[in-house]
Amino acid sequence: MTQVAAIVQRTAVERLAQAVCAIQADAPMLAKASLHLLDWLGCAAHGSTSPQGLVFGRWLELQALGPHPTLAGRSSDAAAAAAYHGALGSALEMDDVHRSSILHPGPVVIPAALAASGPQTSGAQLLNGIARGYEAMIRVGRALGPSHYRYWHTTSTAGSFGAAAAAASVMHLDLDRTAQALAIAGTRSGGLWQVRHEPNMGKAWHTASAAREGLTAAQLASVGLTGPLGVLDGPSGWFAATAPKANVSMLDEARPTPWLDDMSIKPWPACRHAHPAMDAFRQAAAGRILKPSLIHKVEVFSYADALRFCNQSLPVDPSQARFSIQHALAAWAQWGEPQLAHYQAPALRHPNVQALRKRISVHQDRSLELRYPQHYGARVCISWRDGTSSQALVHDTYGDPDQPLTDSALRAKARMLMEAAGWGQVRIEAAITVTEKLASATSLNALYKIIQP
Repeated sequence: MTQVAAIVQRTAVERLAQAVCAIQADAPMLAKASLHLLDWLGCAAHGSTSPQGLVFGRWLELQALGPHPTLAGRSSDAAAAAAYHGALGSALEMDDVHRSSILHPGPVVIPAALAASGPQTSGAQLLNGIARGYEAMIRVGRALGPSHYRYWHTTSTAGSFGAAAAAASVMHLDLDRTAQALAIAGTRSGGLWQVRHEPNMGKAWHTASAAREGLTAAQLASVGLTGPLGVLDGPSGWFAATAPKANVSMLDEARPTPWLDDMSIKPWPACRHAHPAMDAFRQAAAGRILKPSLIHKVEVFSYADALRFCNQSLPVDPSQARFSIQHALAAWAQWGEPQLAHYQAPALRHPNVQALRKRISVHQDRSLELRYPQHYGARVCISWRDGTSSQALVHDTYGDPDQPLTDSALRAKARMLMEAAGWGQVRIEAAITVTEKLASATSLNALYKIIQP
């Protein structure tokens, strides 16, 4: 068989495994991975105090004890620790995001990588595993594409692959067993967007399950279990079943740097699809006295998914408020730049906020739709009571690679979330120091002490 023929016959999973195993994070990439770890730790710390976090904490008490520390203050076995931590990172909608794959790697990949780690794992091994997990998850998400995202929660479906890749890396699996881990994980992936259409906590189970199943897949591959290598591109695989416009070439497309280098960090506690409108509103209102009573109406123009997920003029609870462009802008007009408290029940009931939400309309914009999902954009037009108007257009919003949060802003975000979770200053500053020095750490003991003092 010729070399060309051998390449042609490789399955999508095998091609993905080769692309993932080629990742060897250098010092700058390890530093970037550590920042995403810190961002996840802040989100998860506060997520542990959320309603769904408390439910998963009670669930964790039903699981076996083990050597893995958790933010619940109870050590557990690896699978339960991965699931528990997997449920926390997206609770406040402040998790990191990758635009063109339309998913959030941190909440799934990092819990799996941590659960695959042990006393002999170095900081660099953990961080390289995180980079590889992001690589796999983003490549699968990009290949599945927007046609898949219409009904499937890509963070969950592609997340199982990302978790498996991260765990396989930390466990030092070779190329063949990494491919088997990805194949096994793919058979158990899932997550339907019905969770967005009714009040429930199922979205947390999506990320929890993806982290757990990816970890378990790597463990099973390590002891010899095999999976269907055609789980992505086979006749009954994910592409055929759920992604009518899938692009298999994106699984191993050439990249100058790992996909981790293309990540966005959220500055505000809301769905990322609401952030472009928030950023454009901020710019349109710059230099004006900002009060709801001074605004006659606001018109928002964005891409279709922003409307599908975040066009909610009457949010009834904090979860729905985080998926409401109308609430995001009305709360900003009332109190300024978003804070966690702006998404709690008292803020939802504030009469000024309720009144302004009714004067905010959201529309699809064809030019912005054509740029999506490579760019998340919005145009906002504010009509003021004095008869004047102002507007702003953004194609890349604050926190995207073209407009990144500074390292100091990311640390401030982590501090804010950890403080809101009840962490003391000593623990918070230790968390920042430990994650920043993790690339040179010979063990994870210091990190474990942050997670479970």
